[in-house]
Amino acid sequence: MNLSSTEGPLWGIRILDFTRLYPGPLATMMLADMGAEVIKIEDPRSPDAMRFYPPYIEGESAGYPAVNRSKRSLAIHLRSTAGKDIFFKLLPSADVVIEPFRPGVIDSMELGYEKARSVKPDIIYVSLTGYGQKGPYSRQAGHDINFIGYSGILAATGAAQTGPVIPAPQLGDIAGGAYMAVIATLAALAARTRTGRGQKVDVSMLDGLMPLMALQMAHAEATQTVFAPGEAPLSGGLACYGVYRCSDGKYMALGILEEKFWKTFCDLADRRDWKERFLVHGAEAETLRKEIAALFLTKTREEWTEIGLAADICLTPVLDIDEAGQDPHIRARGMIVDKKETGEKIQGVGVPIKFSQTPARPKNAAPALGADTAAILREIGYSSEEIAAFEKDGIILTAAKP
Repeated sequence: MNLSSTEGPLWGIRILDFTRLYPGPLATMMLADMGAEVIKIEDPRSPDAMRFYPPYIEGESAGYPAVNRSKRSLAIHLRSTAGKDIFFKLLPSADVVIEPFRPGVIDSMELGYEKARSVKPDIIYVSLTGYGQKGPYSRQAGHDINFIGYSGILAATGAAQTGPVIPAPQLGDIAGGAYMAVIATLAALAARTRTGRGQKVDVSMLDGLMPLMALQMAHAEATQTVFAPGEAPLSGGLACYGVYRCSDGKYMALGILEEKFWKTFCDLADRRDWKERFLVHGAEAETLRKEIAALFLTKTREEWTEIGLAADICLTPVLDIDEAGQDPHIRARGMIVDKKETGEKIQGVGVPIKFSQTPARPKNAAPALGADTAAILREIGYSSEEIAAFEKDGIILTAAKP
C-alpha cells in the first residue's frame, strides 16, 4: 500500500468504532483526523447519548460534533442476527475495533474479540474501560471524578483552604482514556506490521492516569512525605511557581524553576533581597508568596504580559476559554478549527500532532446517525434491495438528523 502524502499518516487504516460519550469518541476522532477511516457504529435503538446532551446549538448537541468529526456513521441493530451478520461481513475490511463497554458486555452481544478473530485473525481489538478487564474494580461503574480519586490526582489538587478541587478538564477521560486509546491503537498497529499478528488491548482509564503521578510518587517515596493539597512544590508549595492576581482582577502564571530566571525576575521587581529566597518552602514560601502577590497587584495582566514576553522568564497570562480560542499562537498552530472548515455549527479543536510529510486534518463534519449506512453496506456487497429490506425490518437506519 502506498501512503498518500495528502491523506494523513493513517490513510488506509479502517477502524470500527463502538465508542460513545467522551473518551472513546475523542480518541477515534483524533485517529480519523490522522487519516484513518473511522466507521462509528451505533444501534439506532440506543445511539450515542452524546448526540442528545445539552447545551444545544440550533437544536443539536454542541458536544457531539466536538468529538465526532471526520467519521462515517453506520446504524445497525446490533442485537439482531442480521445486524451481527452485517458487522462480521464488514469486519474483514477493518484493521481495528474499539469498544467501550464494561468487561463481558461485548462478548454477551456475540461481538467480542474471540469471535472477531475467528473471522479476521489479525484484527486489533481495543477495549477502553474505566478500571480495565481484570482487577477488583473491573466491573464497577465510574466516571472521571472516580478515576482521578483513585489515582491520587484529586487528593493532590486544590489548596489547604479548599481541600481537593475537581480539575476543569476531565483528566481521566482525556489523558487516561482518549490519549491512551490512541497510543494503544498505534502501538498495536506497529506490532502487527512487524509480527503479522493482531491482539486484544486492555486500556484502563485509571491505569492511564497513573503516569501523570509518576514524579509525585517518586518524590513521596524519597521524602516519605505525602503533601496536602496545595503543598507539593509544583502544586502551590513554591512561591516562584504559582498564579497571581493582577490589578484588573485577571491572573498571571509565574513558572520559574531556574535560578537564572528567578534572578531576572527579582531585578525586574527591584527586590534583590528575594534572590536568596529561591525555592524556599513552608512558612518562608508563604511569606514570599504574599510579597509577590502584592507586587502583581501593581499592574494589569496586559502590562505583566508585556513584561513577561520581553524578559522571557516563564511569566505568562492565564487565559479563559474564549481568550485561548483567540490566542494568536494557538491559532497559528492550527489548534482552532473554524466552522467553515468542517461545516459544523461550532468551532473545534485542531489536530495536536504536526506531520511534515503526511499532514493530518479534519475531513468532514460529525455524521448524522446512519448517514453512511447505505454506502457502507453497498461497499461490502449488499444490494439496494437487501438494504431496503433491512431498513423496512428495522435492522438498519440509513439517515437521521444528528
